[in-house]
Amino acid sequence: MPLNFLASVKKKWVFPLFYFYEEGFGMISIENLLQVANQIETERGISKEILYSAIEQALVSACRKKFSEEAILEAKVDPVASKAFLFQVKKVVKEVLNSDIEVKLSDAKKQDSKIKEGDNLYIPVEMTDFGRIAAQTAKQVIMQRIREAEKDSIYKDLEPKEGKIVTGTVQRIENRNFLIDLGRVEAILHYKEQIPTDQFSIKDKVKLFVSKIEKTQRGIVVHVSRTHPGLLRSLFELEIPEIQDGIITVMSVSREPGKRAKVAVKSNNPAIGAVGTCVGQMGGRIQNVIKELGDKEKIDVLEWDENPKKFIANALKPAKISQVIITNEKDKTALVVVPNDQLSLAIGTQGINVRLSVKLTNWKIDIVSQEEYEKNNITETKLSIVEKIKLDLEKNKQDEKGQDTEE
Repeated sequence: MPLNFLASVKKKWVFPLFYFYEEGFGMISIENLLQVANQIETERGISKEILYSAIEQALVSACRKKFSEEAILEAKVDPVASKAFLFQVKKVVKEVLNSDIEVKLSDAKKQDSKIKEGDNLYIPVEMTDFGRIAAQTAKQVIMQRIREAEKDSIYKDLEPKEGKIVTGTVQRIENRNFLIDLGRVEAILHYKEQIPTDQFSIKDKVKLFVSKIEKTQRGIVVHVSRTHPGLLRSLFELEIPEIQDGIITVMSVSREPGKRAKVAVKSNNPAIGAVGTCVGQMGGRIQNVIKELGDKEKIDVLEWDENPKKFIANALKPAKISQVIITNEKDKTALVVVPNDQLSLAIGTQGINVRLSVKLTNWKIDIVSQEEYEKNNITETKLSIVEKIKLDLEKNKQDEKGQDTEE
């Protein structure tokens, strides 16, 4: 393929970061190409090869209107020489049927004596006088490819961080939403994803849970949250080395941000207690987690158990449990009996303890006092215990109505 063509400089095309110079027959000089390619690779994470490919595509697009749709055009960038070459490619044949894509063997040999039938002949394209529109077309193609490549690069960097914690800097505050700088991309911490006690100022560092990463036409969208249960799970993993080492496993997390949370942990080493290890000496480890959540969110760390009765009883702590009755194993429903003086504690303020326990265990839990349990003579039968209580209550009401009617 011939690459040595000489011509005088005809016109300058201005692009961001570098210049294109038309050099006439088949060739364009690109000022500081290698330097600019290195700069883009360093600052934007876009490889030099992608930039070279974008320039080649841009040159073909800019020149396309001068040729038929069937014509084959190819561009080649020489980064060392800071030059680009454009060719029309034609197949060498004995008889030409389509002059847009074919060239006669005798004509081809005038340019290359060694060429054979079936080879491709690369004919340099006249590069002068393409004009402003062609230059604008080339510019748009290059910038579009750079944007797409940058988007892919950012997504590739961020994808492993989905479902994990990242640290960002508060850049701006708008309508109770925080604009967070994550480095190569920005994210919005929406008001509904904030802990009620969260208060941040400009330039504050904040830990966020990346719940989702989306690639859209506008760019990469990073969904972040401080209310997601994954934030608490990830904080435990960061703060407790035994979890990172696999000695302890966080089995389940439930939380009501800013109020209370429950974390079920399991030890994979009989010699190590999961709860004590997570709490730390004098509560040091758990206090570090609570501090990151704003100092207001109380965290209950409890032992996970494969036996659902034991797990449900642990989940309802600090309340003391008399017994746990599985009413329907398939539907995961259970009845919990507690001492009379433990009923309010088991339910919790505004029901928070039982709500968190339901989320933690993934079981539907009904709580009754010992007195109510004995009064209704509850036994484990095929009939749901909860349903039996409801039927008894309805029967009592009907009896009362019947007495009123008789009177």
